[in-house]
Amino acid sequence: MFTGLIEETGIIRRISSSGEGAGLVIGAEKTLAGLKTGDSIAVSGPCLTVTAVEKDNFTAWAMPETLKRSNLNTMAVGQPVNLERAMALGDRLGGHLVSGHVDTVATLTGRRKQGEALLLSFDLAPDLLRYIIPKGSVALDGISLTVVEVKDNGFSVGLIPHTAARTTFGKKEIGSVINLEVDMIGKYVEKLLAPRLEGGGDQKETITMSLLHEKGYF
Repeated sequence: MFTGLIEETGIIRRISSSGEGAGLVIGAEKTLAGLKTGDSIAVSGPCLTVTAVEKDNFTAWAMPETLKRSNLNTMAVGQPVNLERAMALGDRLGGHLVSGHVDTVATLTGRRKQGEALLLSFDLAPDLLRYIIPKGSVALDGISLTVVEVKDNGFSVGLIPHTAARTTFGKKEIGSVINLEVDMIGKYVEKLLAPRLEGGGDQKETITMSLLHEKGYF
């Protein structure tokens, strides 16, 4: 489990691919502290397993499903990546609960200044857009961001200068493909309520504040 608060950006130094997935050798500094074989680490979003740790880099393995759903299959040597070690129980949760299980990739369609901040816009298909809500949370390339606006075909988020400077997002250009993980809480709520909402006759119910209260959501 992660928070979406990036610890540092690393550099891909080597990529070894096979039919079983791909191994990424990533140069890093801060995230190497205490890192050991078998640990989980988020590499621009996807949660990967560490298979080797050396003085100034580590190796992480991405299985075929991860490569299929994320932008890791387009990564190249020399490319920067956002890094975050798995959170420890008792840590402050400064972002939101991020699993590192990427849902899809989204395309950066807009980038403009809004005061000192950057406003970034993305296209997203309706099946996942329903989990994006204004002022809610979304993880983009592993970064926990707050949703500014939701439209029929996409959404926008805002980046403060600190986030732009300390992550790969500061240099992302229009057309960049970004790893996206929606807030898992929305998916769990939908799953738990699905039997009632999809049932026939008297079993079908409309989501109301009283129903959510009955189910213990607040």
